[in-house]
Amino acid sequence: MIKKPSLFKCIVFAALLLACYISHPLTYIQKLFHPNLTNAPVSSQNSTSGSSGQTGKTDFIKWVDFHVTSDAMNDAYQYDIKAHDTDTPIDWVSLLAILGAKYGGDFKHYKSSDMDTIAEKILNKESTIEELTADMKYYPYYNEAYHAVLGGFVGEYQLPGADNEKQYGLKAFSPIAKGFPYTDYDDFGSSRSFGYRRQHLGHDMMGQIGTPIIAVESGYVECLGWNRYGGWRIGIRSFDKKRYYYYAHLRQNFPYSKSLKEGSLVTAGDVIGYMGHTGYSDKENVNNIDIIHLHFGLQLIFDESQKDGNGEIWISCYELARFLSQNRSETVKDEATKEWHRVQEMIDPTVKEYASRQKPAANET
Repeated sequence: MIKKPSLFKCIVFAALLLACYISHPLTYIQKLFHPNLTNAPVSSQNSTSGSSGQTGKTDFIKWVDFHVTSDAMNDAYQYDIKAHDTDTPIDWVSLLAILGAKYGGDFKHYKSSDMDTIAEKILNKESTIEELTADMKYYPYYNEAYHAVLGGFVGEYQLPGADNEKQYGLKAFSPIAKGFPYTDYDDFGSSRSFGYRRQHLGHDMMGQIGTPIIAVESGYVECLGWNRYGGWRIGIRSFDKKRYYYYAHLRQNFPYSKSLKEGSLVTAGDVIGYMGHTGYSDKENVNNIDIIHLHFGLQLIFDESQKDGNGEIWISCYELARFLSQNRSETVKDEATKEWHRVQEMIDPTVKEYASRQKPAANET
């Protein structure tokens, strides 16, 4: 016999639901009744105008669960490359956003045939992205969210020599230098207890002391120094300010490229630091992490009010790391300085564009 809940319990439950609905109606209703649509647009109900607001808007995205697989990313990327410089260009991120809307953000059962169907319609001029997404209620959300994650990965760049001919393709790199072994697994959200019990909001990549750590995307150094949790760490912001890359537990005594300082500009593929196991200590320069590894994190920022505090959005980087493993920066050691440097330089036009908008004191590394 099933025992009916008491009237008191029913009232309490209803009150909790009402409170959740008043705070964030779309988020909570979807999480309760439509778990596959938890990535639908989430709007802030509070004004963000003033010094903390980036745009002053109140409808910026508040949460992203990024579950796109590396296979889906690679398939979409290949279509982007195939269609580049044709009269039917395809934005790879928009392709992923269409499938995101179709799958409710869950790529667990991704099929390449789904991608093929969409891309071939565009390539054969049977339809356009605008036509394909006209009736997709959540496509605008996935398109904005996925562009926030992947917006700086593909584009134009130049390689010195060969008449500086413009190239187009993947210009983001794995955070681990080429030729250096590492292991990883999907550990996003696992439990951590140092300081207080919390979720692991990053991706751990285990390797050897001194392994060169690479800038995934071009940007500027927003923070550099010691943190009791992350040890020696570097925070790099993308030029569009939507991505904040966090590299932590860097090497004791020699954590960074010597030329780096807060405000330095870096080009994707540059050596920025070295793997270690510092952190979990209030005292600086202490190895208190048991396993040598890089903590690689990616925070999304749709409004500056989300940069620090309860509104932070961190996403799983496991599939991103798998996708980026196809592009690893080759490095060489300078025995005189003990520094590692990239072998193949790359000219990213976004670095020059950003520098031109800054004060003359901005330094490019």
